Amino acid sequence: MSVNRTLHKVTERIMERSERTRAAYLTRMKTAAGEGPRRAHLTCGNQAHAYAAMGQDQKGLAEGHAPNIGIISAFNDMLSAHQPFAGFPDIIKTAARAHGATAQVAGGVPAMCDGVTQGQTGMELSLISRDVIAMASGIALSHNTFDAAIYLGVCDKIVPGLVIAAATFGYLPGIFLPAGPMPSGLPNDEKAKVRQKFATGEVGREELMRAEMASYHSPGTCTFYGTANSNQMLMEVMGLHLPGASFVNPGTEMRKALTVFGVEQLLRLTALGNAYRPVFDILDEKAFVNGIVGLMATGGSTNLVLHLPAMAQAAGIILTLQDFEDIAAITPLMAKVYPNGLADVNHFHAAGGLGYLMSKLLDAGLLHEDVKTVMGDGLTPYTKDPKLTADGIRFVDGPSKSLNDKILRPVEDPFQETGGLKRLSGSLGEGIMKISAVSSQRHIIKAPVRIFHTQEAVKEAFKAGEFTQDTIIVVRFQGPKANGMPELHSLTPTLSVLQDRGLQVALVTDGRMSGASGKVPAAIHMTPEAAAGGPLAKLQDGDMVSVDAVAGTIDVLESDFKHRTPAKMDLSDNQFGTGRELFSLFRQNAASASEGGGVFRFF
Repeated sequence: MSVNRTLHKVTERIMERSERTRAAYLTRMKTAAGEGPRRAHLTCGNQAHAYAAMGQDQKGLAEGHAPNIGIISAFNDMLSAHQPFAGFPDIIKTAARAHGATAQVAGGVPAMCDGVTQGQTGMELSLISRDVIAMASGIALSHNTFDAAIYLGVCDKIVPGLVIAAATFGYLPGIFLPAGPMPSGLPNDEKAKVRQKFATGEVGREELMRAEMASYHSPGTCTFYGTANSNQMLMEVMGLHLPGASFVNPGTEMRKALTVFGVEQLLRLTALGNAYRPVFDILDEKAFVNGIVGLMATGGSTNLVLHLPAMAQAAGIILTLQDFEDIAAITPLMAKVYPNGLADVNHFHAAGGLGYLMSKLLDAGLLHEDVKTVMGDGLTPYTKDPKLTADGIRFVDGPSKSLNDKILRPVEDPFQETGGLKRLSGSLGEGIMKISAVSSQRHIIKAPVRIFHTQEAVKEAFKAGEFTQDTIIVVRFQGPKANGMPELHSLTPTLSVLQDRGLQVALVTDGRMSGASGKVPAAIHMTPEAAAGGPLAKLQDGDMVSVDAVAGTIDVLESDFKHRTPAKMDLSDNQFGTGRELFSLFRQNAASASEGGGVFRFF
């Protein structure tokens, strides 16, 4: 089927907008690619330093006739999602040797867990860590001894940072090998109920801890459809994963077989092979449009609206919130995975998963099929399922029907007609709302505001019983320049309780929520941010504000609003402690949320 007309127009618009920057990027990449394999430009002394510790691989590296893979790993055993990567280098090296090639761990990158830092000062480094990861990857690959790269990362800022690095070194072929989600534990909705009871004092910390540990219970990604699993969807839809690789559990034979197959496939793509495919060929405008479609069709994380523009910029591509809005308007919501439903990603995968979803989107003309991927030309291979045979991985046709229509539905019978995110704009600036989990009766909220400058102050007001009427809670000075734009996910239980009490409530903030943000309407990523003198800084307690996710508007209804002097906040308290003093330059130079909130200026 031909591509949807609106999807075509949006793609053309992105191409036109990005013409100059994309051309400059491609010129850089093609020049670097034309220089041939990296090691050819190193002296013997350079190479000897790089190979000294490589034991049985020394001869192959020194002769330089076979590809050498650089491994960028975000392994640590504090993050359950990344703990399985401990054993990946040995698997990768063994698989490479079987084909006469070599592999080296080029470097490690930091990988912080937003689940650990929620509501803590460490969260103020979370978004910043994305750019640190990209920089650390750049240092690792700067040794220039690699013919291809494998990127090992899963969670929130890690994958976007690795993609920025992969685009920057786009002349190298690359592949992302995931670790997979942990098996299902305590259902996410039951965990959420315990959290709400704890917020109201109905249960104590011991019961809360039991619920949390029963949910997060083993190695692997958290099973709800937050940013980590949205990242995995994105890598598969954009062609940087193997088909069906995203949601296979760690420690299984299939997981290991996919890792081995990924190495073998990458070796075919190097300049020393017969099917050279650098990352810059994969990460084009159509790939990013496909990624946005996947985000909308699955009701994915709002954090990706921050990360996709930042990733795209690294490849010379300029995305705007209008692109997200227009794609959302034509993309049906086909999946219901917690927090948008009761199922987790393991249930989604069993119901047909990304292969089924992509096949139906392709049939409807809602994905660009004519793209390049690590599997070759076109997205059709991504409609297939990997099967484990005696000879390794074989890809077979995936299911033609959903195996559970409470979790996964076809395009013609979706959970809702449009995607899970909505752009908001008006006198309070521009932002987004995740509406896939918000009841339609709550898509329009008009109420007086209460102004807060920290999420802790919101919780204190809640405990003091101060919320007794419909309220729009504004938490400002939470943007990239103010304090690094921490997630405000720890507000979710509090706001949910107020909503369950029958109040009309909403959150408006220049900060962000978690990929697990749920049923409370939240206008987030508001730009310009308060610290830059944005409209949020002019709001006062009691102002009437309208948040309308149907019309896509967010406005203050006060006649004197434009003439007010923006409030200022003493931000000195967030300049020190928990390592924050090391990153003041990042805050000072951060772009707006609509531009990705990062520090890089590629063009």
